[in-house]
Amino acid sequence: MSRHVPTPHAKTMHLKTPHTRLQQGDTRHQRRATAIGAISVFLWGLLALFTQLSGNQIPPFQMLAMTFGIAWLLMMLKGCLYGPSPLRVLRQPGRAWLLGVGGLFGFHFCYFQAMALAPAVEVGLLAYLWPLLIVLFSALLPGQRLHSLHVAGAVAALVGCWLLLGKGDTGFDMQYWPGYLLALCCALIWSGYSVASRLVARVPTDAVGWFCGATALLGLVCHLLWESPVWPENLTQWSAVVGLGLGPVGIAFFTWDHGVKHGDLRLLGVLAYGAPLISTLLLVLSGFAEPSLSLLLASLLIVGGALVAGVVPGWLQRRGSDWRFKQGQK
Repeated sequence: MSRHVPTPHAKTMHLKTPHTRLQQGDTRHQRRATAIGAISVFLWGLLALFTQLSGNQIPPFQMLAMTFGIAWLLMMLKGCLYGPSPLRVLRQPGRAWLLGVGGLFGFHFCYFQAMALAPAVEVGLLAYLWPLLIVLFSALLPGQRLHSLHVAGAVAALVGCWLLLGKGDTGFDMQYWPGYLLALCCALIWSGYSVASRLVARVPTDAVGWFCGATALLGLVCHLLWESPVWPENLTQWSAVVGLGLGPVGIAFFTWDHGVKHGDLRLLGVLAYGAPLISTLLLVLSGFAEPSLSLLLASLLIVGGALVAGVVPGWLQRRGSDWRFKQGQK
């Protein structure tokens, strides 16, 4: 009876080469960066609740100047206590400044102008095309490949988001087309900023603090030109403004910067649709909104879309790898 002797090829299939270990290290690094970027989605989910607690009366550009100013102070304090020096981080390439300030201020400027020219629901629906655009635009980056399931998951989450924001009673009226156009610009600006940040990955996240400072300054200029100041009236409202500056407008932009530069852009784009879901759930729990069937359906679509885009492609890839491994043993 002959004795089976494994071939050298079969033996080496079980060995981890330096290249394999390097790939596994890169994968762990990407997953960690994606998890950090996902923190932003949760923090942006707090935006509506904090805005309600702030009294919802502060003019938008004044709020922009106040909250981004707090974000700037937060990063300056971090730099002074733990490094790197804020002055050292200040020296960045011109394209990084253009991208950072253009993305942060450009998005909010277009959004506020769109809200002034068109109904809020329609503006929200159009502006929230940006996660889907991130998924699609990510395929343009070097070394990136777009799986059909990423698109399917993003579209499912988009439908859920629209169901959540639109509540079934919205209609687009072309008399508001300037506002709609600006809302689409919001989606293009933020998705472009998020994807293009990958091209300046060497720019440290601490530099976002300076971009926040420039955004706060531009917001102050717009406030002085077009608005009259309205200040918080009590401790709760002041705390909400500080909370906005530390969380949804502060830490969220720093974690998002790290995530889009080093994480899975396609998955982050789909996960971003969780922000309006978290926002609505928190408003329901805090008594500012009522639960509904549309909320349940939107939840299923958004969570399902995230699972389709984030879990299924990896499962299929692992299954294909296992099949190729078994074929190599035969």
